[in-house]
Amino acid sequence: MAGSAVGHDVPRIHPAWMLLGAVTVVFHLGLIFYGLTPALVSRPIHMALALPWILIFSARTPYERWSGWLLTVLGIAACGYIAFNEEALANQYGFIDNDFQMLLGVFLIVLTLETARRAIGWPLPLVAVAALAYAVFGEHIPGQFGHPGLPMQSFVGTLTIAESGLWGSLTGVSVGVVAIFVIFGAVLNAGEAGRGFMNMASAFAGRLTGGAAKVSVISSALMGSISGSASANVASTGAITIPSMVRLGYPRTLAGGVEAVASSGGQIMPPLMGAGAFVMVELTGTPYTQIMAAALLPAILYFATVWMGINAYATRHDLRPMAAADQPSSKEVAITSLFFAVPFVLLLERIFLGGYTPQYAASIAIFAGMLLLFFDVTLAFSARGFTSRMAEAVVTAGRQVAVIGAIIICASLVIGVLSLTGLGVKITSGILSLSNEMLWPALLLTALACLVLGMEVPTTAAYVICVSVAGPALTALGLEPLLAHLFVFWFALLSTITPPVCGGVFIAAGMVGENWLKVAMKAMALGIGLYIIPLAMVANPDVIRLAFDPFWAIFDALKIALGLVAISYGVIARRAAWLRVLLVVAGALVIFAF
Repeated sequence: MAGSAVGHDVPRIHPAWMLLGAVTVVFHLGLIFYGLTPALVSRPIHMALALPWILIFSARTPYERWSGWLLTVLGIAACGYIAFNEEALANQYGFIDNDFQMLLGVFLIVLTLETARRAIGWPLPLVAVAALAYAVFGEHIPGQFGHPGLPMQSFVGTLTIAESGLWGSLTGVSVGVVAIFVIFGAVLNAGEAGRGFMNMASAFAGRLTGGAAKVSVISSALMGSISGSASANVASTGAITIPSMVRLGYPRTLAGGVEAVASSGGQIMPPLMGAGAFVMVELTGTPYTQIMAAALLPAILYFATVWMGINAYATRHDLRPMAAADQPSSKEVAITSLFFAVPFVLLLERIFLGGYTPQYAASIAIFAGMLLLFFDVTLAFSARGFTSRMAEAVVTAGRQVAVIGAIIICASLVIGVLSLTGLGVKITSGILSLSNEMLWPALLLTALACLVLGMEVPTTAAYVICVSVAGPALTALGLEPLLAHLFVFWFALLSTITPPVCGGVFIAAGMVGENWLKVAMKAMALGIGLYIIPLAMVANPDVIRLAFDPFWAIFDALKIALGLVAISYGVIARRAAWLRVLLVVAGALVIFAF
């Protein structure tokens, strides 16, 4: 979700894209202040604004460019038809009554698949195609996994001209909440917030053992709190932290592993959580503030585990602190910190003290961030600087809103099919049957499904699909709904550092010039908390109840932290084999038995 965070050396962009980016920003902010807009108006316009970015802006070949223009023009016309005829279509209740609407519906489905394919590749569209094929041909499947059949007018209509399917509540989250926080992140990144994150991290951890690695952990945690993208984090903070670690003599595999695992934590770090927090609000009905509170201690445990893993690697390698010359002055830290502290404090104050919705609070913080674009790191005022930074912000926001929108709208197709065919209920029954209605086998089956699906689709989409089919099974076995969702969301993230598909590791390995599999091994050892903490949350459920029972939440967090430290040292540290095994066993007992 994030653009360039630390530097602003962006290629020259045609003014038309700046204008489209500005329209995207104004439209989504306008929805917050304008009031209630019908779903069949706002959501098709959201898709229409996304099409040019993915089909034209990102085109790599002449064929992609001319076909992108054709699909964009037809797509905008189709979305416009839905928006302009919203009232009449709402009265059809998802039933198509003429051939033109059927053609329009089929085109919108194909367009959604192609847009997602161009945005993120084949895997998610193929999952959606398989779901659609099941809906069409599933009546011919014998046994409990078949279905009675769906009339095509009702099936296509429900997915494309009703307030479900493409225009369902998940797309509503993308329009009304995710887009606002993406814009927030783009505005901060266009200013000096990225430098502020790096400077604060350097001032706090640069002088410690393994200082350069710990700077990576802190800066990636801070950066992830607004970007929510592992790949964007690696590309932005890694451009500074990886060369710094290599220059200090850190093994290249370790430098890449540290950055990959630290950057992956952005998607579990409140407030944004890679759009997952807002999707979770919609799927669980839990207030956003409660989800932030529930996710906070596990996220801190994750980064603390990485931190301790760096200390464990210090027993193997000479992990020196950052050189004094590379550390920022106190004045520079104070000034650059303002560029993220002011919008962040305003955001949190409006949510927790003002009592406003997260999207309204983020809108206010966006305007504060825009005002800060008038200033550089010396606090010198510059209208010309504002213009270039604002242009970068709107282009970044437009592109990122489009990619997230393409992912969520395609995932909405899958959710629509699960709902219409009852397949989700059948898969839930299958999980219950395979696990013999026991919680821990069901958790392991779910974790495996999340890992496999997460290898092929973005974390948010993997989470939505997995929780739609496995979530009900876990809650049926006694897991509270929010805990089930957090469990699935964490395991959907496994593929960022777990071979064979590990996007964050691939980028870090490329930046450090090392074999990706060696980098992945280091990342998995450092990020062992990613594999253990979801299970620890189930064994110690009070850890997510910070908002309701802070004493026991912190007690459970400290207990889990103690176990994770022992396990991390047992896996990584240079010690006698018997001691390492003892540490791992003792850590597991502390977390799961006491």
